[in-house]
Formats: sequence, structure tokens, C-alpha cells
Amino acid sequence: MGTITVKDGTEIFFKDWGQREAQPIVFHHGWPLSSDDWDSQMLFFLGQGYRVIAHDRRGHGRSTQTDTGNAMDTYAADVAALVAALDLKDAIHVGHSTGGGEVAHYVARAEPGRVAKAALIGAVTPVMVKSEANPGGLPLEVFDGFRAALAANRAQFYRDVPAGPFYGFNRAGAAVSQGVIDNWWRQGMMGGAKAQYDCIAAFSETDFTEDLKAIDVPVLVMHGTDDQIVPIADSALLAHPLLKHGTLKTYEGFPHGMCTTHADVINPDLLAFFRA
Repeated sequence: MGTITVKDGTEIFFKDWGQREAQPIVFHHGWPLSSDDWDSQMLFFLGQGYRVIAHDRRGHGRSTQTDTGNAMDTYAADVAALVAALDLKDAIHVGHSTGGGEVAHYVARAEPGRVAKAALIGAVTPVMVKSEANPGGLPLEVFDGFRAALAANRAQFYRDVPAGPFYGFNRAGAAVSQGVIDNWWRQGMMGGAKAQYDCIAAFSETDFTEDLKAIDVPVLVMHGTDDQIVPIADSALLAHPLLKHGTLKTYEGFPHGMCTTHADVINPDLLAFFRA
């Protein structure tokens, strides 16, 4: 574990486990979480001989609680700074939700030789908010509701999201885990309210269409059909055709947080893609 300081003085916390000569996998977390959300994947792929790296996005987790720079351009620049500091080559970048947008934005701009493959899991790509160009998107009022709930009672909001739609725990017959809910809340409350508030616009309003078109490495797009946070019809099914070397894999009935609830399925599928 360590930190790097980027050009505006923000400290970015990261974990870096495994042999330095092993192929690196860089994990990018969702909103409003931290690198801890990748515990299952980091332990699994460390055991498979990879070097595993995950960072806390600025304003999240143990990174600086920034009041400015909470936008996708800055997030991608922070990743580029981390990659340069660790001198990562032929890395695989894996992003969940907001982290999927971050991966697309970074990989489209990465220096040659830095990236080998990428995976977008429940990703916000190509764009979430509804507009004339994106009629199937979610209305801006949905994200205004997120902001209002965060500002009014962040602690309660961060209970309600994981206890309900994020992991599909609101579905009949769901195997609800209080530990998973508590861990989501813990991660969310570690971060800064201002940065997390700003990030709602970053993940919902950024258009990643041109990023997806520009990516020239193999990309695995993974999405649950019962994703209540990032509906599959306006994300994965639209993102996949924009990729030059994309593979789409859907999971019947899986929720947004399937990396946690179904790690036993997701991890081997990622491994197969990495080794292909």
C-alpha cells in the first residue's frame, strides 16, 4: 500500500500486491466506494500469479477528500499518473460501474504499450443520462434525486442503496448479507461528501462514446440482466457495438454488484478472458 501525489497536490491511495515482474491488473471501483470493493478479485488474481493493483479514486476511500477536480478527465489523469509512477506495462484494466467509465476514458488515452486488455463490468458507458441523443437513458431527475439524498442524509442513503437495488437484495428470495451492506456503507462513508456529490455528474453525464470507439485493445463487457443501477439496455448493449475488439457477456438475473454476490462466476470468466 502507498500513495502518490498528483500535480494538483491530491494524494491517491493505492494497493499493489504481487510479484513486480508479473502481469499487472488494475482495478477501478464504482461510486461511492473504494479499492476495498475489489477484495475478492484481488485475492483471487493474486493467487493466479498476477500483480494486482487498486486505487481509491480522488475524494473516495483513503485518497484526499478533494473539493475540485472531481470529473472524469481528472480521474483518468490520476490513473495515468499512477500507471507512470508504477511504470506499468501491458496492464489489464478492470472497471466496475463508474470505474468502467474511468477505464474507458483512460484506456482511450493511454500511452502505447501500457494497456493489454480491459474489462467493463456493469459499466456506465456509453452515457447514462437521458437526452435527445440518448432517449433510453435515465432522466436527469433520477440523478438529482441521488444528489438530494446524499446532501440530506448521506449515512441513510448509503444504507438504502446496498440494502436495496445495488446487490438485488430487494428481490424476492435474495440471499441478503448484512456484512456486504455494512461494508458498502463503510466504504462510502470513508470518502468525502463533496467529491461523491460531484461524481454523480461525472458518472451520469459523461459521454464515453468516442472513448469506446478509440480503444484498440480487446475489451470484455460484462453485465447482469437485472442490473437496477445501470440498466443493461442503455449501457452494455449500446457500448459493445462501439468497440473495435469487444466481447459481450451477459448474466441472467445478476445484479449491479455481481462482482461481490457472484464472485465465484465473475472471477473465472475474467481469468479466461485474461488468458485468452
